[in-house]
Amino acid sequence: MSIDIIGPEAEALLSWDGLLQALIEGHHLPRAEIGDTLLYRGKDTLLNRAAWIDGLGQLVKTATIFPGNTDLGKPSVNGAVTIYDDETGELGALVDFHLVTKWKTAGDSLLAARKLARQDSRSFLIIGAGTVARSMAEAYRSAFPKAHIAFWNRSSDGAKRAADAMEAVAVSDLPRAVAEADVICTATMSHDPVLLGEWLRPGTHVDLIGAYRPDMREADDEALQRSRLFVDSRATTIHHIGELMDPIARGVISEGDVVADFYDIPKGSFVRRSPDEITIAKNGGGAHLDLMTAAYILRAWRGR
Repeated sequence: MSIDIIGPEAEALLSWDGLLQALIEGHHLPRAEIGDTLLYRGKDTLLNRAAWIDGLGQLVKTATIFPGNTDLGKPSVNGAVTIYDDETGELGALVDFHLVTKWKTAGDSLLAARKLARQDSRSFLIIGAGTVARSMAEAYRSAFPKAHIAFWNRSSDGAKRAADAMEAVAVSDLPRAVAEADVICTATMSHDPVLLGEWLRPGTHVDLIGAYRPDMREADDEALQRSRLFVDSRATTIHHIGELMDPIARGVISEGDVVADFYDIPKGSFVRRSPDEITIAKNGGGAHLDLMTAAYILRAWRGR
């Protein structure tokens, strides 16, 4: 069996619409079996994620997350992605880690926004200025062509660099920017909330991306209480990420407050009910989404 080695050059073959279709189709397949292992050393993390979807294949993704790399001018997230044949278990492809991560992470929240954000949304606020934040600007524009995008970051210089790179604007007044936004995305490494519920106006949609550990949160209790809550996967968020673990443990919200995940899309329950409700979608980014994304990249590569 030949092994495909797919690098960043495959990006030219991809489209956000194509990826969203692949994600939707993937959630019509049998529910994925998944397994995560996290190891910590201070703020550094070694994350191994595995997924098996009957009819699609198996994937193992290893990620190293070293926030201090930013000060060294190096990527803070690195790793490797391997895909295995569903029928034989043979290694089928090695896919560029950064390519899979970019498209999976942004595609995950883009799918949520396509389902939950108001169709007339134009004002987009991205909290954070790193690689994921910039990918989200690209992704949002693919689905909302008239999107006006603003970046806020704790470092004003970081916000300006991201804004300049993505032909957007940088803002400094976060409460005001939140109050004016139709769609808000948080893509930070914060351990404490940066988004406060008191700032949110009716009709806003929020994509929470950054928190991935039990000790991390980006939105405060009030934001969760004021919103209808959605996740990409209950299995990778509710009992794994502080964004939900912490407020559930303290009785601020309950597991039952999570309305739906992507496996509920076929049933039609992953939707906005009214123009005025606030919706929050937590991006947990499980390995099953990496598998759906990597399989889409592999199909595009083989069909080039």
